[in-house]
Amino acid sequence: MPDISLDDRDIAILTIISREGRIAKTELARRVNLSASPCWARLKRLEDLGLIRGYGADIALDALASHVSVFVTVELGSHRADSFKRFERAIAQYDEITSLWALGGGFDYLMQVVTSSIERYQALIDELLTADIGLERYFTYVVTKEVKRGAPPIGALLSPTADGDAEAQG
Repeated sequence: MPDISLDDRDIAILTIISREGRIAKTELARRVNLSASPCWARLKRLEDLGLIRGYGADIALDALASHVSVFVTVELGSHRADSFKRFERAIAQYDEITSLWALGGGFDYLMQVVTSSIERYQALIDELLTADIGLERYFTYVVTKEVKRGAPPIGALLSPTADGDAEAQG
């Protein structure tokens, strides 16, 4: 992890935009107690450092279209490096697979899938199973209700007590 020096205002900027990406420049500056130019210089620096990867909208899919959200645990048949790479390259081609996480432990991956129906989800899985991408076994978990979604706890992750450093020093 690179050594990046962030102060309280940088952390406040990251926290605010992780929750409200489309906040007006003047409002962001006001909320972090800076004038507009210094605030946007800090924001640009955070982008240049790669701490801000992009901006997006939280779309209300329920209001937009009928859909199904599914989490899928995946096991590959082989655990060679080239098998993982082949699987990941293949998955990147499917827009309906919205997220993919490599896991340590019992399963190799956790996939998040958003499709128009269970039938479309099953067709996608059938396609993945017939493709030569190494998928050996999978388990499906259909989302029945979103209970919580949030931005990462940036301040807590960066505080000295988040990883026990404060107790080790004191």
